[in-house]
Amino acid sequence: MHVGAGIRIYAPVGSHEDLLAYLVRRLLENGANTSFVNRLANDKAPLEEMIRDPVKRLAAATPKRNPHIAKPKDIFPGRLNSSGFLLSDPVMSSRIVSSMRRALELGPATSYPIIGGVERIRPGKPVLDPSDRRREVGLAGEAVEEDILASLDIAAAAQPGWDRHKGAARANILERAADLFEERRALLMGLIVREAGRTIPNALSEVREAVDLLRYYAKEARMHFEGVASLPGITGESNSLALRGLGVFACIAPWNFPLSIFTGQVAAALAAGNSVLAKPAEQTPLIAAAAVRLLHEAGVPGEVLHLVPGDGARIGKIMFADPRLMGVAFTGSTETAGLINRALAARDGPIPALIAETGGLNAMIVDSTALPEQVAKDVMVSAFDSAGQRCSSLRVLFLQEDVAARMLDQILGAMDELKLGDPFELSTDIGPIIDEEARGNLAVHAQRMTKEGKLLKKLPLSDPLLADGIFFPPHAFAIEALSELKREVFGPILHVLRFDGDRLDQVCDAVNASGYGLTLGLHSRIDETAEFIRERVRVGNIYVNRNQIGAVVEAQPFGGERLSGTGPKAGGPHYLPRFAVERSFTVNSAASGGNASLLTLDEM
Repeated sequence: MHVGAGIRIYAPVGSHEDLLAYLVRRLLENGANTSFVNRLANDKAPLEEMIRDPVKRLAAATPKRNPHIAKPKDIFPGRLNSSGFLLSDPVMSSRIVSSMRRALELGPATSYPIIGGVERIRPGKPVLDPSDRRREVGLAGEAVEEDILASLDIAAAAQPGWDRHKGAARANILERAADLFEERRALLMGLIVREAGRTIPNALSEVREAVDLLRYYAKEARMHFEGVASLPGITGESNSLALRGLGVFACIAPWNFPLSIFTGQVAAALAAGNSVLAKPAEQTPLIAAAAVRLLHEAGVPGEVLHLVPGDGARIGKIMFADPRLMGVAFTGSTETAGLINRALAARDGPIPALIAETGGLNAMIVDSTALPEQVAKDVMVSAFDSAGQRCSSLRVLFLQEDVAARMLDQILGAMDELKLGDPFELSTDIGPIIDEEARGNLAVHAQRMTKEGKLLKKLPLSDPLLADGIFFPPHAFAIEALSELKREVFGPILHVLRFDGDRLDQVCDAVNASGYGLTLGLHSRIDETAEFIRERVRVGNIYVNRNQIGAVVEAQPFGGERLSGTGPKAGGPHYLPRFAVERSFTVNSAASGGNASLLTLDEM
């Protein structure tokens, strides 16, 4: 109601359950030293200062922004942050969508083996858009045995020279590549949307992640690969340690992050002084080819970076058996990682490095203190963004029994708001599944869960515009135990379990017993609960009171353990050294007459 002129008094109305979180926020805001309510109780506060227009006060301030808050481009010391767009701005979003369409219309996209900097034209097959299989995105040809052997010959010969470039020279090239990625962002985003079926926000995030990885690994190369580190020792002896490239690396990337993971693997191997055979996923060769061309344009020698697209089993059989291959960086399924590991172990010759990032049965735990609206929002993003085709996606949701019914109402209601459709439309929340094999696997699992569990929600798939695409609607099932899931289910299927509040330890044990250890989400307002889970659960990345996808380079290094990967974490400080070998150097200076440096000391 109104009291007098220009004064409004209001009172929130509702139940204790609805209003508690609101009232806590108001108490925190009004309890701040700078709040109007707090200052009003101060008899010594000047009235003129309290009623002063805050907008005019900000306009008159110098400086107008807090100097302690870094600008977005400067939040990471030592490197430039990637740039983005405010897609919620219709002017900005229409501009980027138009530029993406124009970039795709300039000419057909192609992917052929690039060996020694030269594209080798091989019999190609059309690459089709998974959101509409009538639409051809480009043409791709596969590497044959001759290409793979030639790339190994050239890469092995070129690696020592590339290694001698040292970190700073390689870093400069990677930073030029990052700038080129941003300049050609429209083409890269367009290919990600059309070839991989990712939405426009996903495509933008992926280009940004690729740029961040290039710049971060460039920074790391300058820090760790430029010279030697001095080590302690006795007088008359000098000791040093240096990181050098291992040799030839095979980088094998997945289709669900066809640009960022592909680029990150290649950039790390190059930054550490290795030559690279880059093997993209069979479903997304066009994006990989575009990235390799930009890396070559930035200055990476063609003899150092080769593109070998094609069937993974066929290409791997040739590469893994060759003793010149000194390392493999792989992202994909746990099963394929095991096959690669066994193939490398079976060969004669040097023992190669294996860096594997695989999937997970990722869980989110929600206790009775969690905010339902935030839980529903984060579950939607974690489980169904990218059609659930992220290795970090939420697969199993644990809800505390006390609040499970209310939480589920909001979660299932939020599912109704999700829109499946053409990922080139900004209104689309969920795009297609990558191929028919993946959709078939999801259908089989959904049928099993319908019989063995309880179907809570399945979105309709009735839009005739989706008939020519590979779409699979989001599902939610109730299950009794995590052990009912034997392996990762890669798509928009959420499994829900209830647990008693006094059995949180059993939930943690069940997560550990799955054997996977990639991501875990927690929604709780109790710090002790977060610390308990942090100490008990063996997973690579834990996210509290937020979604559990979209790890940020350098801020949130990403990678799992046990069945979910070997480590180290991509985008983190320990990643590059795994692509390198350590070499120590010791000199006995006393052998040539003593330690001359002692003569330069001042008299005591």
